[in-house]
Amino acid sequence: MADSTSSSGSVASTPALDALAASGLDYEVTRHGHVRSLAEAAEARGVSPAEIVKTMVVRRGADDHLLVLVPGDRTISWPKLRELLGVNRLSMPDADAAFEVTGYRRGTITPFGTKQPLPVVADVRVRGHRVSIGGGDHGVAATLDGDALVAHLRAEVADVTDPEQPR
Repeated sequence: MADSTSSSGSVASTPALDALAASGLDYEVTRHGHVRSLAEAAEARGVSPAEIVKTMVVRRGADDHLLVLVPGDRTISWPKLRELLGVNRLSMPDADAAFEVTGYRRGTITPFGTKQPLPVVADVRVRGHRVSIGGGDHGVAATLDGDALVAHLRAEVADVTDPEQPR
């Protein structure tokens, strides 16, 4: 189901994969078909749902955005994030605004290869193990060391998530 390729292998490029290649980080690219759930994505990538990292665009103010790295089985805790950033209000931009800021459509957003550099906040649970982050297109991911990811992005690390509530 998944086609894994090391960073030295040949996989059709995306801006994210180009940025990863230039980063010096050790990573593995995985390509898989359409998935319908977090569990399917985790299985296709050979990781647990908690090891998938979602990249969320957050609007702090006019023309002031940041990225938040959220483990797959968790959701942003708005009170924790507001406290960390010292603001009273945060929001998620609509799909067009997120694309304008990052160059990626929803479901493909990643901190690598964005249109403009953006500050990054990583939930503390991203560190300490390998994680799988989006590769800039549907069904494309990169698996790498979470500590190396956080260091490379110069991310601020904090507890900014809560467990995902069952639906």
